[in-house]
Amino acid sequence: MSQDQTTLEIRTNGQGLIEITDMVQSWIGQTGISTGQLTAFVRHTSASLTIQENADPDVRLDLETFFAQLVQENPSLYRHTCEGPDDMPAHIKSSLTDVSLTIPVADSFAMLGTWQGIYLFEHRRAAHRRNVVLHLIGE
Repeated sequence: MSQDQTTLEIRTNGQGLIEITDMVQSWIGQTGISTGQLTAFVRHTSASLTIQENADPDVRLDLETFFAQLVQENPSLYRHTCEGPDDMPAHIKSSLTDVSLTIPVADSFAMLGTWQGIYLFEHRRAAHRRNVVLHLIGE
């Protein structure tokens, strides 16, 4: 049994879904581990991870629109407002999605479906640097 770990730094330009599939697949290929389990974990409370369709960009736009409508940026709705009007909504969006993903690995590739991609979901309006920890265990 072998294991490897790294941290990806993802620069965001504000709210939206940023595909990181190629970065993850590239790292898996460098580990020498062909079969196992990948854990991806975002080290932030106002960003999240998700697996979503990567073929039609309208899916990303629809998801972003849905979350913007679902969780309003209205400071009168929240107690935690000291970090700006988008901070508490970002925490809520992060709670509704995932901060970690578990993905099987075979033949040195994450076993994603045909139209699936791995995304960092930035919930803040400002640009940020986000850290995603990747941990792979296997053979």
